[in-house]
Amino acid sequence: MIKTDGIILDIDGTLWDSTGLVAKAYKKSFKAHGIDEERVSPDILKGLFGRPMDEIFDELLPDIPEETRRDAQRKAISFEDDILLNDPCDIFFSGVTETIKTLSEKKRLFIVSNCQKGYIELVMEKGNFKEFITDFECFGNTGFDKTKNISLIIERNDLSFPVYVGDTEGDRLSCKEAGIPFIFASYGFGSPLYFDEKIDSFTDLALILE
Repeated sequence: MIKTDGIILDIDGTLWDSTGLVAKAYKKSFKAHGIDEERVSPDILKGLFGRPMDEIFDELLPDIPEETRRDAQRKAISFEDDILLNDPCDIFFSGVTETIKTLSEKKRLFIVSNCQKGYIELVMEKGNFKEFITDFECFGNTGFDKTKNISLIIERNDLSFPVYVGDTEGDRLSCKEAGIPFIFASYGFGSPLYFDEKIDSFTDLALILE
């Protein structure tokens, strides 16, 4: 059991798997810019999610001129927002909404992601759990990395024993730098070197936190 007064959640690979829908948006942007659509796929994105958007596009399009790459990035984000807004988004992992509601009855919940501005709000709306999230932060809002955004959430909400739930090595490193426990969502996209606790289903969170 891990003692906590604040549960900070990752999104992609922890709450849902949006790689299929996001890949569609990226392909649409690539096509508009004359870039080979096969440069991106859901499986490729699973290996990149968790990084800031700039890094993802630098990895996907290293040989594309900077101006074109950034424009493709902006268009992809716009297409992504539209697709996610209009799709039913039945892509949440099992038990996410119910478990968030249950956990919120005893603990404060937060979200920190390296996503673009507006993504967290959309996820909360699609999952119908906005009322259960106390605060959130992301790269798109601040321009800061995940470590700094985790620290901002901790400071703003006066947390003494926060934990972070994520699925990648990047999440683990951010937790190490922020000085908080890392709970590994093993059903997600990554394979971190170490973790303080592991869950094989999001619903397991209710069993390991006190």
